[in-house]
Amino acid sequence: MRSKEVLKQLSPYKQGKQTKDIQEEFGLDYIVKLASNENPYGFSDKVKELFLTNEPVFNIYPDGYTSELRYLISEKLNVSPESLIFGSGSEEIIQMLCRSYLTVGDQVIMATPTFPQYKHYALIEGAEIIEHPVNEDGSHPLDKMLGSVQDNTKIIWICTPNNPTGTALSKEELEDFLSKCPSDVLVALDEAYFEFLQPEKNVNALGLLKKYPNLIVLRTFSKAYGLAGLRIGYGIADPLIVETLDKVRGPFNTTSAAQQAAVIAFSDQDFIQHTYQENKKVLKQFQAFLTSIGWDYYESEANFLLVKTPKSGMDAFDYLIKNGFIVRPGELLGIPNTIRVTIGKAEDMKVMETVLRNYQEQLN
Repeated sequence: MRSKEVLKQLSPYKQGKQTKDIQEEFGLDYIVKLASNENPYGFSDKVKELFLTNEPVFNIYPDGYTSELRYLISEKLNVSPESLIFGSGSEEIIQMLCRSYLTVGDQVIMATPTFPQYKHYALIEGAEIIEHPVNEDGSHPLDKMLGSVQDNTKIIWICTPNNPTGTALSKEELEDFLSKCPSDVLVALDEAYFEFLQPEKNVNALGLLKKYPNLIVLRTFSKAYGLAGLRIGYGIADPLIVETLDKVRGPFNTTSAAQQAAVIAFSDQDFIQHTYQENKKVLKQFQAFLTSIGWDYYESEANFLLVKTPKSGMDAFDYLIKNGFIVRPGELLGIPNTIRVTIGKAEDMKVMETVLRNYQEQLN
């Protein structure tokens, strides 16, 4: 059997070690996963109540139009129902965009490091990848990205806050970029970590959609909403873009359970505010600790911190995992000598600080 030639150059997604495996390997009872930017506070109690009090219906196909969630988000965000597309996580919408707009010889532009699936799905479609290293502070080099636009450029990817650096664009930077970008180039703005932004950092991307119909904004229920295990996300764009994406979208691509949970979760903004406040507080405390031991980091507007390590990121990763903390080594993210740490609960982060202090003393 002969697959696409490009697939020989790609590797399947490799997930990190699972908690059970680490328990068995190191004989640990206390393990904290801080590797995937999940919500340490779980998800809304109202979602739990939904599944405890309602009998599940698994024998009927889900609503292929995602009607209830569509109309709820449409009303709350003041966008038309026709401007919404739903996916099995926002990652599926990334895949839809590549399937819809890219073919062999097309070009896509992105920063590096950033979310790896932009590149992965573009390569599958035969596109040429133009990558620009992030600025010293971890931000997107927007001028360089614009400068590499050619006639065959189809998509520009912007992740804000950027994964893995955590840096976010300003409203002025985004508007300036969009004003200079050719109108036939799709700008995909990934706001997976939107809910963690300080209010003054909100670029008001939705307010720019009418002025820039080549813009699509991606959001997810996997991060702040805590529904990573259910896989549901959405995009907001000009209805013509949504109509195009719907042609490659599977007819029942989001489950009934995911849709129902997302409706309840989206309605419980008290939980989101609690998550935001706790993350902000614990992030500041962790940053202060790192400064106290002489470690540097990238300024983050998300629920994770990219930390610069004295030795390799893998060395720090190995030490942490043996002490019950799972983080993401930068060597796997395209930025060596760093670790990406999800901001966990305050009590867990305090224990981790002790482990990191011991690690630093061991290096001295």
